Amino acid sequence: MRRKFLLPPWWFAVPALLVYALVVLYPSGAGIMYAFTDWTGIGDFSFVGFDNFTQLWNDEAARGSLLNTLLLTVAIVVVQNGIGLALALGVHARIRSRALLRVIFFAPAVVSPVMVAFLWKYVYNPDPESGLNGILGAIGLGGWRQDWLGDPDLALWSVAFMVVWQFAGYSMVIFLAGLESVPDNLHEAAMIDGAGRWQRFRHVTWPLLAPAVTVNVMLSTIGGLKLFDQVYAATNGGPGHASETLSTVLYKQAFVFGNYGYSTAIALVLALFVAAVSLIQIHFLRGREVTS
Repeated sequence: MRRKFLLPPWWFAVPALLVYALVVLYPSGAGIMYAFTDWTGIGDFSFVGFDNFTQLWNDEAARGSLLNTLLLTVAIVVVQNGIGLALALGVHARIRSRALLRVIFFAPAVVSPVMVAFLWKYVYNPDPESGLNGILGAIGLGGWRQDWLGDPDLALWSVAFMVVWQFAGYSMVIFLAGLESVPDNLHEAAMIDGAGRWQRFRHVTWPLLAPAVTVNVMLSTIGGLKLFDQVYAATNGGPGHASETLSTVLYKQAFVFGNYGYSTAIALVLALFVAAVSLIQIHFLRGREVTS
């Protein structure tokens, strides 16, 4: 074993491992330690035990941001994957423009989230004659005009729709890969047996899409739980705390208020929460793949 370890391939990996340890492992370990301190980002610090986690539990704004994060995640997972599946089924059909449509639907996924947020800030312009409000007025639905990002009841869902618009095409591509892997002879056999389009989808296509469902649900869940860029650029967590998420609370506590110890405690809780949700999801989704 020692002789194998000294073989050249291991030595080629050492520089990359050192960089990984410096960039990932050391900051992660330091963050876990700082979560139990009162560090302000500069100077000395002292250990405070679980005080930061107690403060997090008693912080009304943090509890509200957790609820917002969960609501955003559920909305993104359900709507994004539903639209992504519908788009995949559409562009999988034998239509002449399917290649062009795939490019168009996937294009928003390669745009910077911050650019998407600023684009949608214009779309959500509260001016009655601009953006979405202007379109609603032009088609006779002026009564539906809203202050989309300024209304506490709408801000969170406006951000959710923005995220879904950007990444539905990403989910489409993964579902499309799953659809391409379904053998045609299974559909032909089902048609011979008299199965209609819905029956073929339910009993043939959907079970074989289980791996694609696993990937899409996992990615959209993790993305929703750690959502930051779009929220911060579009609403900065406002109005009030209506669209605040755990990631924006973490950022503000660190870089606005200088509570680095408290912010790393929030980051640790968020990381553990994402890991727990991911493990539970992959357990059930992988089980569905086996049964399918």
